[in-house]
Amino acid sequence: MTTPDAAAEPVAVGKRGGRSPRDMAMSLGVLLVPIALLLLFYRLVLDGDKPVSVDVEPTLQQARSAAVFPVLAPQGLSDDWHVMSATFKRDTAGATLRIGYVDPDRDPVQLVESSLPTATLLPVELGKDPKATGTFRDGPRTWQRYDARQGEYALLLIEKGRTVIVVGTTETETLEKFASSLR
Repeated sequence: MTTPDAAAEPVAVGKRGGRSPRDMAMSLGVLLVPIALLLLFYRLVLDGDKPVSVDVEPTLQQARSAAVFPVLAPQGLSDDWHVMSATFKRDTAGATLRIGYVDPDRDPVQLVESSLPTATLLPVELGKDPKATGTFRDGPRTWQRYDARQGEYALLLIEKGRTVIVVGTTETETLEKFASSLR
């Protein structure tokens, strides 16, 4: 039987409470190794960094069926381009098709095709004060280059009954390549 005095005696523990830096490193290693393995599995096996693509065909079919304007779609782009969003909206003022892409450098590029008047469409898509900076010729088509919202560049094609805009934060050469692929 123990005496009450023996139970009350404090146990002597060292300055560090019995834990060394080596113990702490091993504890962290036990936690970090499985996390690193899960991250590698997610990125390499499950393509975790790859953008999630949507099917653009139903939206293109909807826009073509509406027959408000001839619908352009990119042809011959590499597999590094991904469709992130696709919408077609029709109202009393006109119809607008928007398709959002991610280019091979992972920069956003948006294709806008609309039957809305260009004067109405430009401020909505390019900001309040877009600045025309030149032209780009793609075969028979001549696109106007614009500096749009801060950090965005745009190409504008005006044809009878429709306006086509390609806008993004990527380099203008990439926008021109995309615009040239539209058929």
